[in-house]
Amino acid sequence: MHILLPTGSATVEIVKAAAARASDRHRIDVVVTGDVASFLAPGDLRRLLAGRGYDMAIVSGMCTASFADVERDTGVPIYRGPRHAADLPMVLSVLDRVRLSKTIPADEYLAETRREEACRQVALREEAADFDFIIRGRKIGGGARMKVLAEIMDAHKRDDLVGEVERFFADGADIVDLGFGFDATPEDVKRCFSALADIEGPLAVDTQDPLLIAAALSRADLVLSLHEGNIPAVGKAVADAGAAAVVVPGERTLFENLNAAREAGICCLIADPLLQPVGSGLAGSLARFPEIPYPLFFGAGNVVELLDADSPGANALLAGLAHEVGAAVVFTSEHSDKTQGSVAEMRRATEMMALMTDRPYPKDLGLDLLTLKEKRRRREPPLEYESVMEARPMPDEITYDPLGCIRIGIEGDLIVAVHRGRAVRGRRWEDVFYTLLENGSLSRLDHAAYLGKELFKAELAVRLKRSFEQDGPF
Repeated sequence: MHILLPTGSATVEIVKAAAARASDRHRIDVVVTGDVASFLAPGDLRRLLAGRGYDMAIVSGMCTASFADVERDTGVPIYRGPRHAADLPMVLSVLDRVRLSKTIPADEYLAETRREEACRQVALREEAADFDFIIRGRKIGGGARMKVLAEIMDAHKRDDLVGEVERFFADGADIVDLGFGFDATPEDVKRCFSALADIEGPLAVDTQDPLLIAAALSRADLVLSLHEGNIPAVGKAVADAGAAAVVVPGERTLFENLNAAREAGICCLIADPLLQPVGSGLAGSLARFPEIPYPLFFGAGNVVELLDADSPGANALLAGLAHEVGAAVVFTSEHSDKTQGSVAEMRRATEMMALMTDRPYPKDLGLDLLTLKEKRRRREPPLEYESVMEARPMPDEITYDPLGCIRIGIEGDLIVAVHRGRAVRGRRWEDVFYTLLENGSLSRLDHAAYLGKELFKAELAVRLKRSFEQDGPF
């Protein structure tokens, strides 16, 4: 394949090195079109392509110009390469198998393509997987993907229980668990489950009180948790309702309680050896996860909630441990601010583990939980300049925009900017800024720079599920 790679003088050596590595598969011409590759003009590209027999051209992913007319006039397909020259070897290595996009930078496009393929593989493997039993359409145990169970604590005190349950399912929960404290009554339990009558996904009740368990059995698909103290009182009712149950050890061993639950007639049982938090016996409790003929329950949420560390990495590692011990259900929660997003993180982590078939490690899967750090840093060439001026401190005095101040905040997943009683809302900071500019809401360059900074901070807060304070540190 004969390929044209127009580039800038700043990155030409990186591009030439990438082209040389692909020379056994493609004939690649690297042509310098200026200082910066992204400034390539359509006219220059048209002249480079004319009459030279190229099969395709790959332009910088940072180019903002449209090359549709050039492609039409020359008949040569023009694709977007990566935004960074350092990613070019990866792009050139897949040209035989993947067609690039003409509008989306190659690094972004290929990452999305890999994600889509990874998700497709997860779905195919789940469809073909064997299982121990099914809870309202969800395969449990066997070769099925580990299922994510998300807990809502004190469900009877929630103002928008339906909304929270729907959000957890939307974030990837397979089962949503309603927890009830000691102050809950059977009427509270019935009210909560009645409110969820239109929810299609599996629901669990989390209490050890036999009266509360019984009150949930008209809708609950799963009961947490049974042991020697409540099996005699409610075990038969659970069996008659056809509900599954998580069994825990207590004064009797886990095996003894599992046998008692089976004798009560409960067919679908999940064993919970009780995972302990860090510092309270995590390693020891992992060693106690037994090889028994029941699906295993893995209480990852109890570890993450009691660990002051960012949740994505903790959830990924715990999902890996759950995978190694053969867990069927992974428990997670979002009780604290620091664990917000854990449901989606744990779902992604279980999908990563599901893709580990025939792989020694959960890496290069197409799915990841890299949130703030990069898989690999890009080494771009250094900037070139003839003179330098050290930045001066910004003056303390503020010159306010005569058009007035703009208040910035976030509402859910939206950025909101309010100017003189009129709000602009959007998901991207640049959209909000552009609308403010078009509305005539600002007149000073320094105000524009300030707004760009604050709006981008707001977008980061939304993306990373953090709080936002205008003028405050991020």
